[in-house]
Amino acid sequence: MDELTEKKWDRAAPSFDLMASYGPEKRWAPFKRELFANMGEGRILFLAVGTGLDVQFFPAGRSILGIDISQKMLDQASTRVSAYEGDISVQHMDVHQMPFEDGHFDQVFTSCTFCSVPDPVVGLQALRRVMKPGGDLYMFEHTGSRYFPFNLMMNLITPVSRKLGPELNRTTVENVQAAGFELKKVQHVYLDVVKTIHATA
Repeated sequence: MDELTEKKWDRAAPSFDLMASYGPEKRWAPFKRELFANMGEGRILFLAVGTGLDVQFFPAGRSILGIDISQKMLDQASTRVSAYEGDISVQHMDVHQMPFEDGHFDQVFTSCTFCSVPDPVVGLQALRRVMKPGGDLYMFEHTGSRYFPFNLMMNLITPVSRKLGPELNRTTVENVQAAGFELKKVQHVYLDVVKTIHATA
């Protein structure tokens, strides 16, 4: 377990809903609901459950395992997880140290996650290992920007933001490809900063 990352998100847990709920629950709701509608009937891994803000957008009746590096986040997610109309369980776990056998999951979903995984390419490779060949990876992520002045601002802010939470200038699309996934579709939700990504293992 990456203790530094674990402690960072444990500290963020009490105020996380206040800081993050407007985006997931209001602004990004249609896009998340559309992305999560791709959840199928097989084994689904949801990486970084957090406080469970995204659970409300999951289609009913699915079999989902959610993991998070912060137990305090999972404790706060318990009410939302319990309210899900389907089979969902959560575990305290680091993506870099998942105990699952190779090819265990049919699909993997993430939501604003790979701005925070310390080594994103290694984390994505870990996901690919536990996915069936041809399995689908669906991501809702915020990334760095190619455009001025957003790229300059993100590069300046990131050294501070990474100490408290996410990094703002990640090259997540390129990281997905570097981890060995086949990129299928990238949809820009807000400028080139917030996007959905679909790739296969």
